[in-house]
Formats: sequence, C-alpha cells, structure tokens
Amino acid sequence: MTAGTEQKLDRGGVTAALAAFVFWGLVPIYYKGLQDVGAWEVLAHRVIWSVPLLLFFLAVRDGRKIWKKLRLAPRNVAWLVLSGMVVSLNWLVFVWAVANDHVLDTSLGYFGTPLVNVVLGYIFLKERLNTIQVAAVAVAALGTVYLGWYLGGPPWIAMTLAISFGVYGLLRKRLPVGPMLGLLWEIALMLVPAALYLLWLSSRSNLQFLHMSTGIDLLLIGSSVVTVLPLIWFNMAAQKLPLSILGFFQYLAPSMSFLIAVFLFDEPFTPGHAVAFACIWLALVMVSIEPFQRAVRRLNG
Repeated sequence: MTAGTEQKLDRGGVTAALAAFVFWGLVPIYYKGLQDVGAWEVLAHRVIWSVPLLLFFLAVRDGRKIWKKLRLAPRNVAWLVLSGMVVSLNWLVFVWAVANDHVLDTSLGYFGTPLVNVVLGYIFLKERLNTIQVAAVAVAALGTVYLGWYLGGPPWIAMTLAISFGVYGLLRKRLPVGPMLGLLWEIALMLVPAALYLLWLSSRSNLQFLHMSTGIDLLLIGSSVVTVLPLIWFNMAAQKLPLSILGFFQYLAPSMSFLIAVFLFDEPFTPGHAVAFACIWLALVMVSIEPFQRAVRRLNG
C-alpha cells in the first residue's frame, strides 16, 4: 500500500468518525421531537424499523453470504439476548431523559462511560490499573457523589447510562460477533415483544403512531436511521483508524450534547453540575494522557 493510499484511508476514516460522533451528538434534537410519545413506544418503533434497515445494509455488504453469517451458536445468541436487554435499557433511559429535559445528565453519563470501562476491565478482564487510572476513577467518583449530595439524590440517569453502556461494551467485547450483525440479532430478538407492546397500546387506544401527525410518524420510522447509520460510519472509521486515535472522537458526542442541553434547551447548569463535570473532565484527561502519547508516537513513527 502506498503512502498516498494510507493518507486517503486516514482521511476517510477521520471523516467517517466525525460523521458518526457528530450525528450521535445531535441525536437529542431528534428525540426532542418525540417528547410527546411515550419512551416505551419510541423504543418499540426503534426496534421494529431497524430490523429491515439493518438487513438491507447487511445484504448490500455481504450479498448471499448474509444467510451464512446469520447463523450463530446458541450460546452466542443467549449472550446477545442479554446484551440486547442492556442496550435497550440504555436507549429507553436516554429517550426518557431527552423528553423530560435531562439532556445534561445524558452528557454526564456518556462522559463517564470510559471511566466505567476502566473499572469493568479491572473487575472482569483482569486488566491492571496504574496509579493515574485509580486516581482518575476516584476523582470522577467524588464528583458524582458531590452532584448527588447537591441534588439530594444520586444522578440516576447519568449513572444508568454510563453503567449500562459500559456493561454493553463488555458483553460485546467478549462475543465473536461483528457490530452490525450483533445489533441485528439483538434487535431481532426484541422484535416480537416490541410488536406485542404496540398491539397492546393499540388495544387500549394509547398508540401514538398514526394518531398524532405525519411528522411524528416519520420521526418514529426514522429512528431506525438514527440507530443504524452512525453505526455504519463508526464501523468504517474503525476499519481505517487505529483504535487509540478513534477513542478520542468519543468525547465529541457528549460535548455536543452538553452544549445543546445548556444553550439550546436551556437546562439548568447548577454548581453541582459544574463540580461533577469538572471532575469527570479532569479524570478523562488523566486517563487519556498515555493513550494520546501512544497515538502521537504511532502517527510520527
């Protein structure tokens, strides 16, 4: 491979990474448009409409090989049931938080996910923590505790999002299944419960789909694109960029959510939030120093 080709691939990877994380950062604006629809119904539509879209993209990518790739060992399917439940919890809490003016808490949660990953790696993968990582986790924990004390209760939304996404990443890390194929299995396994839930809502005359406006209906259907498209871009970026470099893009989405929450949605940014975010940001800088140095050495070497 020539140097020119490598440069082209790197540029394409950066573009794909930016597209994915900017898209994820803007997602709160999208789901704000669905705040009059119950979070459970939004989740059900997200599942139902994502299945055919994912099948389409996989069919385009893999052709006839898709049917062979869809066959998984029962043990892997069982683990995907669990990971599907965990990511569904993450989606549900996120949608509810956006609809109820807690976008700032979602930003805090996703900023905290890398630190949760550090702790999970230590507990379940026997990864060693150096002194800086231990100190970073302690700083983040102190900030979270202070925010809980300031608000009069634990920041459940941020904690649930951070822990659920961290656990989801841990489960998927240990499964020999690709991201898109795994996501297809996860949502396909939830397809029947999602459909039954919508039928139940309809029987009680509580179904919002087809009963509010064409715009709401299109947003519910489009939730499949919101789910699948950034994942495709992320996969493209992961193929073309070192993970040590790709990891730094992950801070872009919660940074955008933070700005959207404060300056667009006018959510209150209290002194408790200021302390918590400062601690989280300091902790992220601490755990990012070594990976950043490795990334620089790789780019220069």
